[in-house]
Amino acid sequence: MIGASRAREEERRLAHEVGRLLAQAGAIVVCGGLGGVMEACARGASAAGGLTVGILPGLEREEGNPYLSVALPTGLGELRNGLVVRASEALIAIGKGYGTLSEIALARRTGRSCILLESFQGILSEPPLVGPLGGELLVASTPQAAVELALAQAAARGGG
Repeated sequence: MIGASRAREEERRLAHEVGRLLAQAGAIVVCGGLGGVMEACARGASAAGGLTVGILPGLEREEGNPYLSVALPTGLGELRNGLVVRASEALIAIGKGYGTLSEIALARRTGRSCILLESFQGILSEPPLVGPLGGELLVASTPQAAVELALAQAAARGGG
């Protein structure tokens, strides 16, 4: 899950539902571990009994949101976005922060599929687009559709 750390209420609601659905499907939720979309997704996954992993920008585990099962401090600042992408089989993006945009670009560059749910649909080219290593850029209109697409893309990568 990637998304805005300063999220609107609707973005947080969507992220919570995505987290819940991912956990119910047995997926491990990987995120940046802070607030906003990341916290809402982790809260939804945690409430559904799921495993949540936060890859933190700072050096302290305590910086992570309280819904993380595992908090991994990196000390890398925003460069940790690359670790979030590389640790993921597929990504779901909610919100329009610059960090989110950088993660979408890294996903495309590294062949990870990225599903846009209320995130940059109007700015990026019309999906589906195939990246240099096979990752797709897809659009979903609901949390359920986003999770289904992400799980299918992860399975195609062998991470099902």
